[in-house]
Amino acid sequence: MEFGILMTSHPNPVEEPYPHQGVTARTTEEILRAEALGYDTAWIAEHHFSTTYGIMPDCFVYMSYLAARTSRIKLAAGVITLPLYDPIRVVENTAFVDVLSNGRVMLGLGSGYRPYEFEGLGKDFEARRDIVEESVKLIFDGFHRRRWTHEGKFFKGKVEGQYEMLPVPVQLPHPPLYMAGGTDRSIAYAGRNGFGLMLSTLPGIETLSDQAKIYREALVTAPSPQRNNPAAGHIDIARMVYVADTDEQARADTEDHILHHIGNFNSSGTSGYLGSVSEKGQALDYGVLTETTLLHGSPTTVIAKLRALQARTGMTSLLLHYPPYYGHEKILRSLTLFAQHVIPAFRPPASRMAAE
Repeated sequence: MEFGILMTSHPNPVEEPYPHQGVTARTTEEILRAEALGYDTAWIAEHHFSTTYGIMPDCFVYMSYLAARTSRIKLAAGVITLPLYDPIRVVENTAFVDVLSNGRVMLGLGSGYRPYEFEGLGKDFEARRDIVEESVKLIFDGFHRRRWTHEGKFFKGKVEGQYEMLPVPVQLPHPPLYMAGGTDRSIAYAGRNGFGLMLSTLPGIETLSDQAKIYREALVTAPSPQRNNPAAGHIDIARMVYVADTDEQARADTEDHILHHIGNFNSSGTSGYLGSVSEKGQALDYGVLTETTLLHGSPTTVIAKLRALQARTGMTSLLLHYPPYYGHEKILRSLTLFAQHVIPAFRPPASRMAAE
């Protein structure tokens, strides 16, 4: 199993007062620490316009910056909101950052779940899934053929003859491509098109198990070009993770903050796949969440919970997620404890030595 951190660039008003310009310096420090600790991937989530959610308007710009600050860790857009983009620019930018990082880029795509982001950019929220499906065809043409002629409902364009998509990425036929999914439709679509699958922090283990099954059944129908995707068959699951010396200390450090954080997903600002699969309703209980959703506790507890999750889902990667409200130093300590005690339980000796 591989391990990454998922950064949504939430501001912590206590440590990063409005207008929250300190968010990026803090997330960058956590990514640099993750690389030093042996984590495999830093996932960067795109979000717009909110002072209570993520502040990350451009994953490609940030990954370019991180490419110059890091040397080993993979840099992943997790995810870009595809209906807000021209899909050909997504291909160009992904390839360009792959060159800048010497082949360390991964691309996650999603349809979006926050209506105010679409309203702010003048895009049709209700048409987002149709836009994604048209965009994906262009993205595959851009990477596989490096030429295209397209006249669709949402996009049109032609690059043929002596012209082609440039630059060519380091990773061929293209960097690993993932799709975020939370509905049966999006998960099956990811499988049929050979994407790796990203699953949300919010569903419980039973739901995740069912979603993994839907994905694998659909994946066998993917045509051969899509099956060449380096991420095909990969299931990356995001979980809220916090490691402390004891279960009691983990609860004391996080309970109020994690309930507040998950409660935000029940707000009017959330819709679409995350809004429909949260399963949590309005009544949130920390004890129940630790049984079904959270990977919180001592190293021993987290290892046991992660083994159970891996057995039920066949996951290939864990994406550690956490709100900023615990405080920067506690977050860094949690990342360190996880790297020192949890990761070695899931890696063969050779992988552990390489990470060290």
